Amino acid sequence: MTAQSAPLQGLVEHHKIIIIGSGFSGLGMAIKLKESGEQDFVLLEKEQGVGGTWRVNHYPGCACDVPSHLYSFSFEANPQWSRMFAPQQEIKAYLEHCARKYNILPHVRLGTELTGMRWDDARQLWRISAKDGKQFSASVVVSGMGGLAIPAYPDLQGLENFQGKMFHSQQWDHSYDLKGKRVAVIGTGASAIQFVPHVQRQAAKMDLYQRTAPWIMSKPDRAMTWVEKNLFQRFPAAQRALRDGIYWALESRVLAFVINPRIMAIAKRQALQHIRKQIKNPELRKKVTPDYTIGCKRILMSDEYYPALDAPNADVITTGIKEVRANSIVTVDGVERPVDAIIFGTGFKATDPVPPGVVFGRDSVDLGERWKTGPEAYKGTTVAGFPNLFFLMGPNTGLGHNSMVYMIESQIAYVLDALKTMNKKQLTSIEVNQKAQDSFNAEIQSKMSGTVWSEGGCQSWYIHPVSGKNVTLWPGFTWQFRQQTRRFDAGAYALTDNKTTVVTSEVSA
Repeated sequence: MTAQSAPLQGLVEHHKIIIIGSGFSGLGMAIKLKESGEQDFVLLEKEQGVGGTWRVNHYPGCACDVPSHLYSFSFEANPQWSRMFAPQQEIKAYLEHCARKYNILPHVRLGTELTGMRWDDARQLWRISAKDGKQFSASVVVSGMGGLAIPAYPDLQGLENFQGKMFHSQQWDHSYDLKGKRVAVIGTGASAIQFVPHVQRQAAKMDLYQRTAPWIMSKPDRAMTWVEKNLFQRFPAAQRALRDGIYWALESRVLAFVINPRIMAIAKRQALQHIRKQIKNPELRKKVTPDYTIGCKRILMSDEYYPALDAPNADVITTGIKEVRANSIVTVDGVERPVDAIIFGTGFKATDPVPPGVVFGRDSVDLGERWKTGPEAYKGTTVAGFPNLFFLMGPNTGLGHNSMVYMIESQIAYVLDALKTMNKKQLTSIEVNQKAQDSFNAEIQSKMSGTVWSEGGCQSWYIHPVSGKNVTLWPGFTWQFRQQTRRFDAGAYALTDNKTTVVTSEVSA
C-alpha cells in the first residue's frame, strides 16, 4: 500500500497498517500481509501473549464447538489435533505456533490496550492512543477484536454488596478452590455449558440460575487416533478431504436455519431424546426443555451438562433473582439461598462491540454512538464515515452453523484486494458509500425474515436490544459470503487521492 501520508512528529510510532488483536483474525491478517510482501505493520495486543479469545478464555472445560480440522487456517493444517473438538490450550498453542512459524511476533506490541482512535482527515491517517500512554498512527487500521471480547453482566440488585467470590467465566480465578463451596452459576450460555460440569464435581452445592433453557445436542467428540494423525501427516490431501467433508456437512444446516425452519423438527427430536437419555428426574426434564424453536438461539453441544444438573448436589432455579445479599441470593418467590461464590456464564456484549467514546471517524463521528441502535457495516467489513478502517468478524458475519475461520479468511482476502487497489491507484483513503452500505444491510435484514432466528420465538444475543435487528449472523451460505468478498468492489466506495475524491459513485454491490 502506498498511502504515504507524513507520519506524526514526536513520540508517535507510525506504520502503514495497524492490526488490533492477535487472535485468528489479527494473526491471519498479519500472515497474509507478510505473504504479500508488506512489512510495515504492527499488531496491538492488550494481553501479554497472542491468541485472542483462545488466550483470555481459559475456564475449565473450554473447548471449540466446531471440529478443529475445519476450525483452523486453510493454509496451516495441523495433522496432530488430539481430538475432533480441540480444547482451549491446544487451540492457543496452535495460534502461537502460527505466530512463530510466519515470524509475526516481531510485529506484535504486547500489553498495548487501545483506548482511542481518531481519523485525521488532513493527514489521511488514524491516530491511536494506548492505555500505557503510547501513541501510534497508521494509514490503515484493521480491527480483529471480534464480537466476543467484552463480558456481559446481569443487572442484579445488591450485587455490589456480595462479600463472597465473584467472577465472569472469561476471568476465571483458578486460584479459588471450589471444593466444599456453595456456588451459584448465573447464566446458561455456551461457556456455562462447558464449565458447569467442572463446578458440579467440585462444589458442595451448585445452584444454576437459568433464565432460558438452551437446546443441547450430543457432542460427537472423540480422540484422534495415531493412525489418523500419521495419515494426515504423510498425506495432507487426506486431511483436506476430511476438512471439506466437515465443511459441507455443516454448511447444509443453512437449509434448516434460513431456507425452511420446519426442517429443525428433526433436530428437535434428537435434542429431546438427548434430554430423556441423560436426565432421570421428570421435573428437571421440564426445566431444561426449551419452549422455543431449536436454532433460534445458539445450539450447544455437551454430553456432560445434563448429568451434572441431575446430580444430587445440583439444583436448577428458574425463578428470577430479586436481589443479591452479602452471602446469599434471594429469588422473587422469597426463597433465600446461601452462596459462597457467584460465577457468571452470561456471555458477551456481541451486539455492542465498540463502546462510545473510543473510535471517531470523519467529522469526529463517534462509532459507538453511530452503532447505538445496532452495528452495521458493508459486507461486515467497512463503515461509511470511517475511511481506511476494516473490521474482521464485523456486523452480520457471525455463524450459527459453520467455522468462523472461513469467514475471517474471506474478509482478509477482501481487505488485501482493497489494499492492492489503493496501491495501484495511488490512493490515500477509501470509504464505503452510505448508499451502498444501506442497500447491503437492507438486503441482509430482508433475508433474516422467515429464518429460525426471527421466527423461532426466543430472545437471543443475536438481536440488538434497541433496534430489534439481528446484527450478528450471516443469513446464508458461507460460500455466498466468500463470493461477495472475493474482489474489492471499488464502485461502492469513494476513492481519494491527495485529498481529492476521484470516484464518488453511489453504487451498491
